[in-house]
Amino acid sequence: MRAVLALLAAVLALGTALPRPGLLPHGPARGDARLRPGDDESSPGLLLRRALRLYGRSARRLFVGTNGVISTQDFPRETQYVDDDFPTDFPVIAPFLADLDTSGDRGNIYYRQDDSRDVLDQAVGYIQAGFPRSAGTFVPTNAFVVTWEDVGAFQELSQDPEPSTKLNTFQAVIAYNDEDTYTIFLYPNGGLQFLGTRPKESYNVQLELPARVGFSWGDSDDPKRDGLFFHSLASSEQALRNLERESNTGIPGVWVFHVSSMEHVEPGGGEGAAPAVPQSPPEHPNPGTAGYTHPLSSHTSMAQLPSHGSRTPVLLGFVPGRRDTQEQSHWLRGDGGTRQSHSANPSSYSSGQHGVGVEEDVHFNPDVFTYSAASKETCAQHHGRCSPHAFCTDYSSGFCCHCRATFYGNGRQCLPEGAVHRLNGKVSGSLRVGRASVRFQDMDLHAYIVGSDGRAYTAISGVPQPAARALLPLLPVGGLFAWLFALEEPGSENGFSIVGAEFTQNLEVTFYPGGETVQVTQTAEGLGPDNYLSLRTHIQGEVPFLPENVTVHITPYKELYSYSSSAVTSSGQREYVVAAGTANQTLSYRLRQDITFAGCPHARPPARQRLTVGRAFALFDSHEHVLRYALAARIGPARDDAENPRVSPCHDGTHTCQAPARCQPGVGTEYTCQCPAGYRGDGRGCQDVDECSEGLSQCGPFSVCLNAPGSYRCECRGGYRPAGDGQACVPLALPSDPCEDGRHPCAPRDRARCLSRGDGRATCECLPGYTGDGIHCSDVDECAESPCHPAAICYNTPGSFSCRCRPGYAGDGFQCTYAAEGNPQRLTPCQHERMYPREVPPLGDGHVPQCDEQGRYRPLQCHSSSGHCWCVDAAGQEIAGTRTAPGTTPPRCGSPESIQQLTPCEHARMYPREVPPGPSPVGDGHVPQCDEQGRYRPLQCHSSSGHCWCVDAAGQEIAGTRTAPGTTPPRCGSPEPTERPPSMCERWRQSLLEHYGGSPRGDQYVPQCDPSGDFTPLQCHGDSGYCWCVEQSGREIPGTRSEPGTTPPCLPSVAPPSVRPQPRPDVSPPAAGTFLLYAQGQQIGYLPLNGTRLQKEAAKTLLSLHGSIVVGIDYDCRERMIYWTDVAGRTISRAGLEPGSEPETIISSGLISPEGLAVDHLRRAVFWTDSGLDRIERARLDGSERRVLFDTDLVNPRAIAVDPVRGNLYWTDWNREAPKIETSTVNGANRRVLVHTDIGLPNGLTFDPFSKLLCWADAGTKHLECTFPDGTGRRLIQSNLNYPFSIISYANHFYHTDWRRDGVIAVNKETGAFTDEYLPEQRSHLYGITAVYPYCPGGYFNN
Repeated sequence: MRAVLALLAAVLALGTALPRPGLLPHGPARGDARLRPGDDESSPGLLLRRALRLYGRSARRLFVGTNGVISTQDFPRETQYVDDDFPTDFPVIAPFLADLDTSGDRGNIYYRQDDSRDVLDQAVGYIQAGFPRSAGTFVPTNAFVVTWEDVGAFQELSQDPEPSTKLNTFQAVIAYNDEDTYTIFLYPNGGLQFLGTRPKESYNVQLELPARVGFSWGDSDDPKRDGLFFHSLASSEQALRNLERESNTGIPGVWVFHVSSMEHVEPGGGEGAAPAVPQSPPEHPNPGTAGYTHPLSSHTSMAQLPSHGSRTPVLLGFVPGRRDTQEQSHWLRGDGGTRQSHSANPSSYSSGQHGVGVEEDVHFNPDVFTYSAASKETCAQHHGRCSPHAFCTDYSSGFCCHCRATFYGNGRQCLPEGAVHRLNGKVSGSLRVGRASVRFQDMDLHAYIVGSDGRAYTAISGVPQPAARALLPLLPVGGLFAWLFALEEPGSENGFSIVGAEFTQNLEVTFYPGGETVQVTQTAEGLGPDNYLSLRTHIQGEVPFLPENVTVHITPYKELYSYSSSAVTSSGQREYVVAAGTANQTLSYRLRQDITFAGCPHARPPARQRLTVGRAFALFDSHEHVLRYALAARIGPARDDAENPRVSPCHDGTHTCQAPARCQPGVGTEYTCQCPAGYRGDGRGCQDVDECSEGLSQCGPFSVCLNAPGSYRCECRGGYRPAGDGQACVPLALPSDPCEDGRHPCAPRDRARCLSRGDGRATCECLPGYTGDGIHCSDVDECAESPCHPAAICYNTPGSFSCRCRPGYAGDGFQCTYAAEGNPQRLTPCQHERMYPREVPPLGDGHVPQCDEQGRYRPLQCHSSSGHCWCVDAAGQEIAGTRTAPGTTPPRCGSPESIQQLTPCEHARMYPREVPPGPSPVGDGHVPQCDEQGRYRPLQCHSSSGHCWCVDAAGQEIAGTRTAPGTTPPRCGSPEPTERPPSMCERWRQSLLEHYGGSPRGDQYVPQCDPSGDFTPLQCHGDSGYCWCVEQSGREIPGTRSEPGTTPPCLPSVAPPSVRPQPRPDVSPPAAGTFLLYAQGQQIGYLPLNGTRLQKEAAKTLLSLHGSIVVGIDYDCRERMIYWTDVAGRTISRAGLEPGSEPETIISSGLISPEGLAVDHLRRAVFWTDSGLDRIERARLDGSERRVLFDTDLVNPRAIAVDPVRGNLYWTDWNREAPKIETSTVNGANRRVLVHTDIGLPNGLTFDPFSKLLCWADAGTKHLECTFPDGTGRRLIQSNLNYPFSIISYANHFYHTDWRRDGVIAVNKETGAFTDEYLPEQRSHLYGITAVYPYCPGGYFNN
């Protein structure tokens, strides 16, 4: 404590930061171990001298990782957690979780156990500063100290040629005794020089994810927990900056937490300790007043937290002050709901809830718990924990439950004696069987127990071959149930009487002579309503391969079990016989297991007992595909050691064989050393045998042999799969087509079509003219919708209809004209309009025009009912400024031909008219589409209904061309011939040549294309000599790569498909309706909407782009084209949404890092940002007329959006020193800053044309905000985003991509609530997102 007081005095003298001497002593001089330098390293599991209690569970090993994290289990690959937000899938203590790297002498990571007095005194001083009351008597017995000293952030050499000089130093200390555990995070002055790291998948997109600081329980094994526990101290840049200068102990840079509890992590400072004074004014006021309280979780009582009004000095004059961030507690439930509360505690805490997932060591020493009488639990408080068939008894050390007479168990779970019991569970795992790898998930396990005589029958169904047969010798999987429910001899207790129905078994089995090792974890999760015990089993490792048609005979055995208050351990050696016909082979394995449980503090289980298994059987039923074990067992007292012969040195580890040699047991304690299979030597020196080159492999036809240390593996060539023996390869069986063989439920062919899905299943679709689900289709009566001309009669027919003009009229039924003396006359536009009057704004009802003798419009037109008059041009369009009011003198109108006004199309855009009846009525006004000269475009589509039709030069509909919504529009006009667009091979080749500066080196790959643009079947890598065959799409055919000097035989047209066929590099057409498109690495994904809900089950890959990294994406609604930027190929491309459309590159040079992209469908222009050149550019949609709009005052431009109607452009610049959102006209005029305050990393930007709001998603502030286009009316929609990248607005929702969740997130515009999310099956970062409508939304389009 003196050291802490002296440190406080030093802190006061220096100001408000922790000096480096404030860290606990560390380094080689203190005996620290040093973590191996690297990017993603982890320490071996360090066995603790005393177990510590963490998150309510006991742990005996700790692992230290490069990436600023400590865990009770080994780490997964960093890609599975380093970029993700809390909670993690495994238990962690994270003082600074980020992508760190100590390669190249960039820092050290030290760790050690310590029980020296000076270290423990310094640790307890910090702890008691944060917990002056509850930790006042806390005396730690051990500490675990980890120090990250001058470590750097991971950098890609291609991106960062010079290593960064910014290095971080921080420390984590776990101090504990048998009852309590505290964690201390220490951040010295200047210790955090960088606050985040760049994701490895960001390529040259400039992104930095802030580090995470806090705690996570990981996945839970407790079925009573239905959410996720986590506690986040900091995950934003502002909160990370505050770590050095703020505190919850009164000592800047020192943060203390109580981490023993299963329910929550308790931060210091809640008992009156004064936090340090902040160094900057608060950005967000705290929500409470003095004395504000909140629950940290649903199991935590309301605790008084320090108020802002308190000014009581606590530690040497340190005064509590306000915070610039709020504490947030989150309890994430299984249903996705969230409860939130706020307090005046420092920084931004967030606590969530989930069952504890701390892994316990298989060599667990159970004698670690002591119980404090001061906090003794009693029956009065906790009798509800006992079984209904048990009674509760208080003892000096606590309470215990005891089963009543005629029941047995541990008191918390009791079963009737002698009854039949059942167990249900799931089995999952991953096994290496011989040379085959087998994975299985949630296979059914059922066990049947006859308690009266100790028999246990176990059945596991569905485990795939060859794993199921190889598991026959693994009798301990079913042996657990034999021990649980063994017949009890007098004075003995079976397993259920001691551990009940809640425990974890960890089992390790090593097979001889091969040395294969497998781990089994079986977790009992309690009794169900019918007293069924629920169990989860996980199997992982390697087991010997067993051929077909063998049987396995298990020798009866005896096994010694050792007991303590919270664990059971045993070990032993088993023999089994593998029989194949008349040949038998005796093999063995060694097993070690421990079973951990929450025992009664008063219980005194027997020190040792012997399990005797008199009968044991294992068989595999190939017809039912079921693996079965049967055992009969009894439990009794252990005999003297004379019955326990000495263990062979091979089994207890005292042998002297050197790896990879195997120890082979002999007589008694004798043994020999032998090289294992796959090696040669005398047992002292073993050399690997290359079975592939020596012809010793058993690989069959259509396979490739690959050598491995001590072994080899056979890999099947493309188009083949492994056979059941793990060596031979057989052709892939293609699923039959139900549409061809008639195995489909579709309606008859004249009413429906059958569509094969390619996986043996089919979907049904009614033909046009019929309605239904494809299985049942009924005729549509088209005549009910009056599709014909008013002068025609409609005739309905099955699946169709016809129109016929009435007598006296001529035409096709859709357009009928009056026939004078048998000669039909085509009406003039004026005569046509007299038949179908149109509305004249703002007069309302239809106007019947006045025509002259030749059918031309009269220059003066007057409205018959209102009295308004006006002049018209030759096309009948009103001349602006000529309208007069009723009762006034009409205007003087000259010759219409002499007046040059708007074209008919341009005038019709100003005054939309109702579309004449056609095959389907449209109704409301149609705004026509005009070309650059003001002429009618040949194709016209109605903005709200989705109908499309062709028109003539006068804008009149051409009969028979109208199509229904969602169908392919008609082809209008004569398309001009074009040259063949570059193929994918040619585009990829050109992109790589530009990337290599025009002249690639000999070690760089450039694809080879044939004259037609296809990939040549044989591809070679520069002058390296490596060659391989490719498919039509350019993808390498697995197994065809050859060594230098040989060339693989590649077929020019027929190539075997890959085992997992990749999507073609062209468009898989989407269905009709509104949908989202998102960019995900080398593909563009399709996510349809049902209203505003995400139809996740219908999501698919729309476009696969090999070798690309797609970032920005937008859609041209007029030509149904998607546009995207590619930062890998440094290009901008487009593709149509028609079936088979291939990508076309429109910009292929002068780009470095093209990111954001926006399409102006009215001006036929595309805009983009380039963060490598710091530019904003525009071009025509075909890439022509390219020009730079802005190349000054830009640092990191990213998102860009356009308002086509008003002609405005918006973009973000996430310059860390001065982030901003700017605007200009689409031509680059009137540039100005809209937003520059209270923003951090504005990644996403969208313009909502309906609300006319500009909205952005900020990865720095975590906010989603909106403003009017002039920068006024700013409002907050959501304040708790994760790490958004891109955003789009549609209807009453926002949809954004998120780099923490790697998915698409939906947010309600009005409430700001998260309503839905889609996480693609393939996990990688998502970039741009846009919305696609089945038609252009009026004159608007949002990006």
